[in-house]
Amino acid sequence: MKKKIYEIINKNTIFIKFIYGLIILNVISLILESYNELRVSFSDFFYYFELISVIIFTIEYLLRLWTADQDDSVKGSSFKKRLKFGFSTLGLIDLIAILPFYLPFIFPFDLRILRILRLFRLLRIFKLGRYSKSLNTITSVLKSSKSELAITGFVAFILLVLSSTIMYYFENEVQPEKFASIGHSFWWAVATLTTVGYGDVFPITAMGKIMSGIIALIGIGFIALPTGIISSAFIERVQEQKKEKNICKCPNCGTKFKN
Repeated sequence: MKKKIYEIINKNTIFIKFIYGLIILNVISLILESYNELRVSFSDFFYYFELISVIIFTIEYLLRLWTADQDDSVKGSSFKKRLKFGFSTLGLIDLIAILPFYLPFIFPFDLRILRILRLFRLLRIFKLGRYSKSLNTITSVLKSSKSELAITGFVAFILLVLSSTIMYYFENEVQPEKFASIGHSFWWAVATLTTVGYGDVFPITAMGKIMSGIIALIGIGFIALPTGIISSAFIERVQEQKKEKNICKCPNCGTKFKN
């Protein structure tokens, strides 16, 4: 029976589509509930829909935890397999998706904290990663290019610090309220390097304007780096998936050959 349940929750198309649809409906419900008129008019509907969803997600999580020892790809005892699932990325997402509903019953929370906990309902959208091939592809692309992205992120941080420091020394005397410190200048550096340029903070000195233009040009070239890394890795992954579709595997000996 345990093996059959494991097959249903992991491979059954009907069950997967049902959970997939329920996750989407939860996200839509969260958005609609943010409208005060709808929240007041359909408060009972939102409450019972949330209650039913949590019950279903809780049963799903408990079943996954119970049948985790049926996963042959994981080595170890039944307890170790369940423990590994519990602390895996998908296992933690499943737990976080339902935990905010139960916490107020266990611990008394302030209403403001309770509102923050309700935001965690949005994390249910990450449960789609288990069922969506597109999300799995994006995840694998990010994993394969994580070292390059980490280097890019580190360089970005250095550029932000340098830009903030330079603009602080050029603009602090004439705009002490906007460039009060290097930390205050950090906001301007982020808006400029990402080429957003909100215009709420901007330089007025001649040198400040010159440096601002140089930093903005650097930002245009810099933003293209992570985009190029991710897009090239994504193209490679899509090409690999196409090749995998054309390869068959013998169920007896495991030999791979072209379809």
